[in-house]
Amino acid sequence: MSLGTTAPSVESVRLRRLFASRVRPVADWASPRGAQLRAIRRTADSAGLVRLPRGTRAWPARYGEVRGIWIRAAGASPSHGALLYLHGGGFVFGSPRSHRPLAYRLSRLTGLPVFLLDYRRAPEHAFPAAAEDALAAYRLLLDKGFPPERLVVAGDSAGGHLTAGLLADLAREALPRPAAAYLLSPWLDLGLAEAWRRDREHRDPFLAPSYAEKCRLAYAATTSINHPRLNVLGADHSAWPPVLVHVGGTEALLPDSERLAESAASAELRVWPGQVHVFQAFADYLPEGREALREAGEFLRRALGRS
Repeated sequence: MSLGTTAPSVESVRLRRLFASRVRPVADWASPRGAQLRAIRRTADSAGLVRLPRGTRAWPARYGEVRGIWIRAAGASPSHGALLYLHGGGFVFGSPRSHRPLAYRLSRLTGLPVFLLDYRRAPEHAFPAAAEDALAAYRLLLDKGFPPERLVVAGDSAGGHLTAGLLADLAREALPRPAAAYLLSPWLDLGLAEAWRRDREHRDPFLAPSYAEKCRLAYAATTSINHPRLNVLGADHSAWPPVLVHVGGTEALLPDSERLAESAASAELRVWPGQVHVFQAFADYLPEGREALREAGEFLRRALGRS
């Protein structure tokens, strides 16, 4: 384990205080159902309503049941490979629209086109819908001619769980693994026991374990969290590719990343002091977000054999 920038920036302190006073109180009682969920989805999607830099291409794509958006920054080329991105949002919100800016940054920093998967969300579509969509998307990229050594996968929060689950599925089904994976503040333990404990000791300014628990119930429904495709921390990690894990020091989900780093020899954990959940999504404002994404871009390029 290593530490990111040791002294949080002024910007990150301001953002943390804003979330602690405005977002966390709402998250403590919010419900991933009905009108509240529709409002959360609209709010999340509005984050992606920004103009991407000149030269960036973005277009929707559908291949049978696999849907998503391609993002290609200027200079990125499919000859280098592709990045499959699985967005976060507690399995219930978030979309390719909400994550367009983050996908653009990853495309620019890796030189890869990014496929933002539009997976089916709970509660309309419970487990294993999202996990099946992630596996189908990876198979699709292989079928489209991308060699596995030119593929990388990434995901934040619940998308981190889907990314870890995808790696476990590939190992179980003896499918070729990607060159590397990048996890941003991953939610890996759906049981949340360690998240509750940490939140009592160090209150997360952003993510509420109570809301995460409601999202877990919406996603897993009647399936036990010990199901092999849900218990990603209990999976066999021996066949996994190199994995970079970034997590903020204020997060209730920090123990999830620590446990993965302990059990997966290929995982490299970097904790960023003072940072909130998925702080990389605020890279337009946070210097730590920009630094973390630069590091991730270097990590993924090295895994692909590119300087």
